Amino acid sequence: MIRLSTRVGLLLWILYIPTGQAASYLLPTDGSRLVGSLETHQVEEGEHLEAIAKQYNVGFLALLALNPGVDPYLPEAGTLIRLPQQYLLPKPPHEGIVINLAELRLYYFPAQDAAVTETGEPLSSTEKNTRRRVHIFPIGIGRIGRDTPKMDTFISQKRKNPTWTPPQSIKDEYRQTRGISLPDVVPAGPDNPLGKHALRLGYGHGEYLIHGTNKSFGIGLRVSAGCIRLRPNDIAWLFDAVDVRTPVRIIDTPTKVSLEPDGRVMVEAHRPLSDTPDEADKRITRAPDPRILSLFKHFGLSTQRYRAALVVQEGLPIEVASLTSAQQEIWRQIEQQSTSQADTFVPSVNRPGVKK
Repeated sequence: MIRLSTRVGLLLWILYIPTGQAASYLLPTDGSRLVGSLETHQVEEGEHLEAIAKQYNVGFLALLALNPGVDPYLPEAGTLIRLPQQYLLPKPPHEGIVINLAELRLYYFPAQDAAVTETGEPLSSTEKNTRRRVHIFPIGIGRIGRDTPKMDTFISQKRKNPTWTPPQSIKDEYRQTRGISLPDVVPAGPDNPLGKHALRLGYGHGEYLIHGTNKSFGIGLRVSAGCIRLRPNDIAWLFDAVDVRTPVRIIDTPTKVSLEPDGRVMVEAHRPLSDTPDEADKRITRAPDPRILSLFKHFGLSTQRYRAALVVQEGLPIEVASLTSAQQEIWRQIEQQSTSQADTFVPSVNRPGVKK
C-alpha cells in the first residue's frame, strides 16, 4: 500500500488523482503555476530509492536531489524520504506536450479531459476550463554527447510495437564500446529498446522519438541516445491520449520562478545539465537573476532565500518572498517587458573553469 503523510499547504482546490501512470492535477484557474503537495515515504526494510521512485512514478535523480545523504541502495529502515510531488508548471502556453530537460519531466496539457458532465450533459465553457488537467511524467533524456535538443515541433507519427533502425553512429558506438554488432533493423519484441509504443517527432528528419523502454531503469536519468524515454505504462497511457499533430515543446529551464496570486514568489531550482563528462560530478549553479536581485533590493527584501534555492537545487518549489499588491504590480510589469523565454529574466549559468 502506498503510504502518504506530511501533507503541507492549503491548496484545497488542487485534486491529485493517482492514475497508475502520470501524476494528474487540475490546472489552476487563478493564474497560479503551483500544483501538487509535499509528501513523504517511510522506508521499509530492504527498500531502495529506485524502487521507491518507481512506486511513486518520480525520477531517480529528482529523488536523490531531494534526499541528500540518504544511501540510494541501502537506506536505513524508518527513514522518511521526501517525494518530488509538488511542481511549478512551465510558463505558458499550456498546450500539448512540454518537456523540460533540466527537470527530466514531461508535462501533457490536453485541451480538455472530459467532454460531458457526470450526468451526460455537455460541458459549459467554464466547466471545460475548470476541468482541464496537467499530467506529469518522469523521463529519461539524451546522455552527454547525445543531448536531446530543444525544439518546437509536433507528433508526426504514432507506432505500436515499433521496429528500431539504429543509425550508423549508434552501430559504431555499440561495436566500439560494448562489442555488440547491431542489426540494420531490430524487430519489435522484448529486445527492442523502444518498448511497445513510439511517438515520432516532426523535428529534423524524424530521428527523435518519445518512446517506452525494455529496461527497468533509466527513467529520471540521462541515458538515451537523444530520444525521450518513459516507463512502459506511462508511454502506453500517453500514446492513447495524444493525436498526430499534437504540439511538442522541449525546453531547458533549470530554474522556474512564479509570482503566485497570493503574492508569494516561488522558485523551483534544478541542477543545470552538464555539457561535458568533466562536469558530471561537479556542482553547477545558476547565477542569480540580476533583475530579480534588483527588484528585491528595490522592495527592501532579503535575497537570502532566493540565493539559497539556487544553490541547494532541491527541485521543489520554495517560497523566497511575499510581495504586497503594489510590489506585485511592479513585478508583473517588469516580467512582461522581458523577451526571454526562460523562467528567469536573464538566464546565466556558472560552470567550473568557464568564464561567465
